[in-house]
Amino acid sequence: MSDDNFNQGDILIVDDNPTNLAVLFDFLTDSGFKVLVAQDGDSALQKAELANPDLILLDIMMPGIDGFETCRQLKAKTATKDIPVIFMTALSDTAHQLKGFSLGAVDYVTKPVQQEEVRARVTTHLKLRNLQKKLEAQNRQLQLEIKEKEQAEQSLRQAEKKYRSIFENATEGIFQATPDGKYITANPSLARILGYSSPEELLNEITNIGEQVYVEPMIREDLVALMQRYDTLTEVESRVYRKDGSTIWIAENIDTVRDEDGTLLYYEGTVAEITERRRYETDLRNARKQTELLLLSILPQPVAERLKRERRKLAQERVTVADSFEAVTVLFADLVDFTEFSSQTSPTELVEILNQIFSNFDRLAKEYGVEKIKTIGDAYMVVAGLPTPRERHAQAIAQMALGMREAITQFNTKTGEKFSLRMGINSGPVVAGVIGIQKFSYDLWGDTVNTASRMESHGIPGCIQVTEATYELLKNEYLFEARGPVEIKGKGEMTTYLLISKKI
Repeated sequence: MSDDNFNQGDILIVDDNPTNLAVLFDFLTDSGFKVLVAQDGDSALQKAELANPDLILLDIMMPGIDGFETCRQLKAKTATKDIPVIFMTALSDTAHQLKGFSLGAVDYVTKPVQQEEVRARVTTHLKLRNLQKKLEAQNRQLQLEIKEKEQAEQSLRQAEKKYRSIFENATEGIFQATPDGKYITANPSLARILGYSSPEELLNEITNIGEQVYVEPMIREDLVALMQRYDTLTEVESRVYRKDGSTIWIAENIDTVRDEDGTLLYYEGTVAEITERRRYETDLRNARKQTELLLLSILPQPVAERLKRERRKLAQERVTVADSFEAVTVLFADLVDFTEFSSQTSPTELVEILNQIFSNFDRLAKEYGVEKIKTIGDAYMVVAGLPTPRERHAQAIAQMALGMREAITQFNTKTGEKFSLRMGINSGPVVAGVIGIQKFSYDLWGDTVNTASRMESHGIPGCIQVTEATYELLKNEYLFEARGPVEIKGKGEMTTYLLISKKI
């Protein structure tokens, strides 16, 4: 699941244990990273500010300034506040993990560290930071373009206001019209806007404004009704016909003229074509829509909506979104021997195959209402029971797992490949939240997640291994095969089961 094509970065390791430093230094250096080391918090702060590394691996338990205080000071400084920090801790207490995230950490690894886990998390967060920088650049460019458009429109409005009194006939259409829909007067600009060669031609050919000018005749009826109530109407936007049948957008400013009794005699006003402005507004709405879609592609919809509400409330301040869920079911899946397969396959073909397989999994996730969390290389992670809690979370994941196994079988039949999945499932409490500042990521933490991962890594190719906790939730509805006690790394001996199928 490593990404050999990823552009490695600079990493600062902070640990007061020389042995730990040496092991991580050698491993990460061999993995292609440039590595700096520090043995206490003060040295870490100095080196981070001078070297500006791409990521910091920070031990929590250190003499003097501990990891929490070091992280707080890093995030307080402009020069180092955006550097991702991954905590290294032997503490499994969720409170310590939440404290690290509240101080600005993006992730944590548990000591004694597993080298492949360290490399995976380091690579993931370096990729996230890279993408964050790209998105920030795109956002700055978008904001610049919007600002330029706003400045252009503002300059246009100022120019029109400055010269309107002198060039009024040349810049805006001016008219007078009767309540029953006939133009009394019109200037050359109005004739030009509506595609006529002269005001005289316009007055002769347009005998019913409602039917001949407005694309929606009811618009003019609504205008007349409003004019009966109000003396002035401002910036009334409508789509109208030109003489050649094409349509444009106009904005009208209308004043009413009444007799002494208040009866409407006629109305007059100015007309400006706003087709380009409407196009700009449409482009801006589309840009905002794309931004919304991008956010929804990264985060679950309820989380994305909550994050937007919180950020609007707190302006540009960093917002932490984190929740505890007491009952969820987590699934990890991994393509067996895919690393060997990838070494014999072109990058383009490899990505296409993964895209086909994971797209099928995504469709299953939508069908069964489970939440895709992430993919790392050829691994796929989903969860049921969050961000919206549900009672039958284990059943949803069981159906998802069986569906994924069937999808791989169908893929092999169609393509002639021989892929198989190794899947692991566990149920229990987790902590879920959004990490990052500009480029967000929704992830899960806790022993439930770690155990589900172990179920996968210690599983059998082609099988779905579940913990006893998940088995208890599913045993009345699904068929299982007892695997017996299995030695699980970091957990000891565990009783596990293989999910076979749904009971008929």
